[in-house]
Amino acid sequence: MSTAILGRVVATERRPNTPHEFHFWTRLDAPVGIGTIVRVESDRPVNGVLPRTYGVVTEGFGYTDLATPLHDVLGADGDPALASAAPTERTEIRLYTAAVLRHVPEEPLQPVAMGTVHLASEADVQAALRMDGYASGPQRRGVPVGLYRAGGTEAAVHLDADFLLGPEAAHLSISGVSGLATKTSAVEWLLAGIFAHLPPSKGRVAAVCFNVKGPDLCFLDQPAAALADEDRAMYAALGIPAAPFGRVRYFAPWTAKGDRLATLRSHEALQDAVTPLTWGLRETLQYAEVLLNKDDVDAKADALIDFIKERVVDQPFTDPGFLERAHEVRSFSDLEQWFRDLLRGMESRNTEVWRTHHVATIRKVRNRLTNISTRCKGLVTDDGLVSDLPFKDAGFEDRTVYVVDVANLEEDAQDLVFARVVSQLREALEKRQLGVEQVVVFVDELNKYAPADGPDTYVRKMLLDIAERGRYLGLVLFGAQQFRSQVHRRVVGNSGTALFGRMDPDELATPGYQTLAPATKARLATLEKGQLMVRHPHFGQPIFVRFPRPAVLTGREGVERFPPVAERPLEEALTAQLRRLDPTITLGWVQDTLALAGDDEDGVLRARNRTVQARPDDVKAFFRAQLRKRATPEVAGRRAPAPLRTPASDDPYG
Repeated sequence: MSTAILGRVVATERRPNTPHEFHFWTRLDAPVGIGTIVRVESDRPVNGVLPRTYGVVTEGFGYTDLATPLHDVLGADGDPALASAAPTERTEIRLYTAAVLRHVPEEPLQPVAMGTVHLASEADVQAALRMDGYASGPQRRGVPVGLYRAGGTEAAVHLDADFLLGPEAAHLSISGVSGLATKTSAVEWLLAGIFAHLPPSKGRVAAVCFNVKGPDLCFLDQPAAALADEDRAMYAALGIPAAPFGRVRYFAPWTAKGDRLATLRSHEALQDAVTPLTWGLRETLQYAEVLLNKDDVDAKADALIDFIKERVVDQPFTDPGFLERAHEVRSFSDLEQWFRDLLRGMESRNTEVWRTHHVATIRKVRNRLTNISTRCKGLVTDDGLVSDLPFKDAGFEDRTVYVVDVANLEEDAQDLVFARVVSQLREALEKRQLGVEQVVVFVDELNKYAPADGPDTYVRKMLLDIAERGRYLGLVLFGAQQFRSQVHRRVVGNSGTALFGRMDPDELATPGYQTLAPATKARLATLEKGQLMVRHPHFGQPIFVRFPRPAVLTGREGVERFPPVAERPLEEALTAQLRRLDPTITLGWVQDTLALAGDDEDGVLRARNRTVQARPDDVKAFFRAQLRKRATPEVAGRRAPAPLRTPASDDPYG
């Protein structure tokens, strides 16, 4: 322990010490500031033990012996230049207020005793933040969050994994103004720490990150353009490799036009790492209420939708009195044919009711359900083709990041992705079929998806459920937002750990920050990049730390290094996509093969999707076979497949 005396505890009638707060004075050149951790030593034993108290500075004052400013003006004859030449130098003291972090021993809990004040050493920081119980030893479960630096002391600060990922507590809330690259960087840094330091006894862990803004999370597997020596030193001090994530899988839907994936990670050198995300009727209908307007779909419509889910989809359905044939509905196209057949049968029998459902309700539900594949085109397909996250079959891999890029989707489609992905995660964790025991779900712009005010949407109810019950399953929410006060109170209130970057002064004036000292709020409003204030259950008070720049390529730098693929004609886009599976494919071959489909562009895209999903050995044969299945007899008779062209010199893919 450091033996240098920094100052002494002082208590007056107006400023008494309490068990939770104390005051001390120091010399003028003492290296103390807001956020500095100090240790108080008393020479008066309690129950035979000399007590020690640890505290963090929350306020500072400077005093002289002046009663009013007027005395200083008169002493200098009204001339500031004469003040420095005064015959007597005024006495000045520095007085600081500190909030108690920990008492040793813990009982009896008494006001802080008079004693000497010392700068905290590295061991003192460990003891003050109670990290000595979980950041070292055989039961170590600490996850590094950053470095504490003050007064020449540098110490690693760890979070308790039991209170970050469960089961004691869980969830993380990150707040800060937009544009400082703090929130996303902090999540990337913390995930790297979890993957590197989570002990095997805690089980396997994976992360699902929703990319909701541009290219923020599109290059997690690419090394940073440049990493300063100071950043590398922090990586080394905290025991985390200064390298990008080793295992990252990307998922993105097709654009509405279908010529490319709807992601800024579309450069041809990186596209192989992106899996198309496509859902059919079965995957979408279960979460149809996310897309349906509650004011428009009443109880009668809900009853019909439930009937379709339970009695029609994925099973043979016959009704000789109304349907001309048996139907087995497996796609939106099948559903449209079922509706058409049913309405035709009702019309032919001149009836307005079918199984207690009025024809107006049937027409309304038909319009709402069949419209889903149009509103979410690219994500939802008409033919039932499915390409999904590995929820059950292959399962999730340990220490792997799964990025779902929804930045280029409409708001309704984004809500559908959130609802289905998180619901499937919860279901797989309940059945222990996911391949990992814990999943971190990162959602940016949480004030948009779980707002404090506004309608009680399906997505908000789902996020509230994760915050309140997810830790029992191993489902952990990492939420980032610009304004913490605009996020639902039950979401932020259930977050065991909170991180704060630079905050907006107006945000700091809201009631949620009243427990912070004025000096602490003033520092929060001026934090630099790479600085955070941390709240954690083991820390008696908020602590300021520094963290390094993530060792991954930022979104802006990634787009500059790997420019996204520009929009281009369909045949060129198809050629580029199929050539990744079969390098012998040429633009001329694709042009000739498209003759099979005539004007059926949707059929071409469906054939492409099945080819990419199946990745067959003979791409040419598979692609043409899929195309023939969807060509109508009229098209097939009008347009016979042309012979393969010899690659011409002007063929860019020849």
